[in-house]
Amino acid sequence: MYFAQISRRLLIVCLFVLSVAWANNLKAEPLKAVAEGKKPADDRLQPLKDLNGYFPFKVSETKEDWAIRREIIQRRTLVSLGLWPLPKKTPLNIKIHGKIDQGDYTIEKVYFESLPGFYVTGSLYKPKNIQGKVPAVLSPHGHWADGRFYDDGLNNTRVKITQGAERFEDGGRSPLQSRCVQLARMGCIVFHYDMIGYADNMQIPYEISHRFAKQRPEMNKLKDWGLFSPQAEAHLQNVMGLQTWNSIRSLDFLETLPEVDTNRLAVTGGSGGGTQSMLLAGIDPRVAVSFPAVMVSTAMQGGCTCENCSLLRIDTGNVEFAALFAPKPQGMTAADDWTVEMKTKGFPELKQHYELLGAKDNVTLAALTHFKHNYNYVSRATMYPWLNKHLKLGHKEPIVEPAYERLEKDQLTVWNNEHPQPESTPEFERQLLRGMTEQSDKQIAALTPTDAGSFEEFQRVLGGGIDTLIGRGLPNTTDMQYEPINKEEVGDHLEIASLLTLTTDQGKQEQLPLLFIYPENWNGQAVIWLTENGKDDLYNAAGKLIDPVQRLVNEGATVVGVDLFRQGEFLDAGETVEQTRKVENSREFAGYTFGYNHNLFAQRVHDVLTVVSFIDGHEMKPEKVDLVGIGQAGIWAAAARAQARDVVDRAAIDTSGFRFGSLLDYRDPMFLCGGAKYADVPGMLAVAAPSKLYLAGEGKTVPALLSAAYKANQAEDQIQISRLTGKDFAEEAVNWLLAE
Repeated sequence: MYFAQISRRLLIVCLFVLSVAWANNLKAEPLKAVAEGKKPADDRLQPLKDLNGYFPFKVSETKEDWAIRREIIQRRTLVSLGLWPLPKKTPLNIKIHGKIDQGDYTIEKVYFESLPGFYVTGSLYKPKNIQGKVPAVLSPHGHWADGRFYDDGLNNTRVKITQGAERFEDGGRSPLQSRCVQLARMGCIVFHYDMIGYADNMQIPYEISHRFAKQRPEMNKLKDWGLFSPQAEAHLQNVMGLQTWNSIRSLDFLETLPEVDTNRLAVTGGSGGGTQSMLLAGIDPRVAVSFPAVMVSTAMQGGCTCENCSLLRIDTGNVEFAALFAPKPQGMTAADDWTVEMKTKGFPELKQHYELLGAKDNVTLAALTHFKHNYNYVSRATMYPWLNKHLKLGHKEPIVEPAYERLEKDQLTVWNNEHPQPESTPEFERQLLRGMTEQSDKQIAALTPTDAGSFEEFQRVLGGGIDTLIGRGLPNTTDMQYEPINKEEVGDHLEIASLLTLTTDQGKQEQLPLLFIYPENWNGQAVIWLTENGKDDLYNAAGKLIDPVQRLVNEGATVVGVDLFRQGEFLDAGETVEQTRKVENSREFAGYTFGYNHNLFAQRVHDVLTVVSFIDGHEMKPEKVDLVGIGQAGIWAAAARAQARDVVDRAAIDTSGFRFGSLLDYRDPMFLCGGAKYADVPGMLAVAAPSKLYLAGEGKTVPALLSAAYKANQAEDQIQISRLTGKDFAEEAVNWLLAE
């Protein structure tokens, strides 16, 4: 009996202890918005997109809609290529020599500097006995072996002649020279220029510019870096941008020739040359006629490192790049390659787009899908009448390409003893990028605002660049759905775990787990509290609200926590994010991943913007929407504030001295393509002036650019600085918010 009583008492004690322990554990576990074992229903968890994806073009409903979209895509193109703002144009220092008389046309050897010490090389074809001003055509060659010196060989050419793809042996052996010769015979000046790493343009070797595969430790440095390095990516320095700049400067070169009619400039190239053609035509208003061959497609977008760069094709693609040229006349070809479906996928939309702009007859497609990838005689025969018509050449049709004398490499090369070939060394590559960085930094510094007018231009240029890096502004609340999941009353406040779902403009779904800490007597203030680990950081180890958050709630503020993408409930138990995902392509080039997908950093900023927009537009109409970012989250807050501008009433941001330019891994979760280009973190903070800012992590004084932005707005009193960081700053930030 005695032992039975002891056992009953022991059982009661044990049950009590267990119940207390269970209650404490329950309290220590914050509310969840997603069921155990599940993750948010977020399309961003799906496999990444790559260059072999599907890239449809959506036609705008009105001209006005297209004008807005065109500005966004054109700026995206320029930003991704490192050309926003356009670099200062330096002297070309043109050298023309070695004229070859071919009877009814001549060929001259040309080189000039697109950047100091960096040369564009090529062949200049001219009609004989030019009368007055004549049109000029740029002719980028594409990825045919040896480029401008390409020789398909006698046997291959004879096979193509039997197939009807070519007519003559010399013409078929060099289809690149063929189109230049024929256009010169039709009355055009033609500049046939080299891609980087091809023919005479070897300062950046082929193996680097087109076959880059592995990161080079010796080029991945905080100073004197090389192409494809994290530093180059952070400054938007890439081969595609260099090639496009060479194309722009090639137009400049043509405009210097006294015989050229600068109102009749055209561009045509095939394959990689088609990529160069469509991009140049889309961003340079001087191009009057364009004919990109076998490259405009909703399928594969161009596989070479020279056809890809970070940011370029996020939510867009080659068909839309071609659409930028509308309503100007544009022809194109398709073949039995990635363009094989262009007739039914892409071109109908492009035709509809031209019709919207009142120029339905200004676009044409020759779907020559019985030939493999090419710019053969049959394809060229569709290009000649197009240029004949739209450049007003007046050449009699039908236009038949006759035979000509093909020239060999030793006859065409621009380099000889009098014109020595420049060296190709790793030091030259470093020097080139160093000069580009210095020039860009000077351009950005020159934008430092001094008054309201210059601040507006500062926001347009620098802010416009940052807009593209982040890739999204504030979404519409009409595209959101809010669902409360779990609710618990804790003392004098409610804790509500919920899901916020956004449907993006591309029809994708993003879903965020939120936690609202809602006080009994709300004062109209909403504070979005961002931390490195998500909403669970609102609590301490004992499961109670951390002191700064509790103080805000005590004063009547609602505090909102969120699991940004790949935080909190997006992760499995114990999972951490040490590196960002990449596409399956084994080559270690950021552009293959981030040319088609947003950086993780940008995705997290998107989430912050979604929450800001939702809170600001909430039916309860908060009087103030405040933003607090601690540690790494301070940089997300800075980037979001740069997009949200005055929608955020006050921001307390701890940068901890972080700079995008300090990262040496392009897969770092904090990496942002172009993050260092536009004055780094201070630039993001400055474009949101003059909204109230409490800043930590920047030392004793406000960064000069940030100070100038606030001074230009006569709002120096709207920014304060703290010397504390981390948890200490969190306490001080609450003091600032409550004192305001």
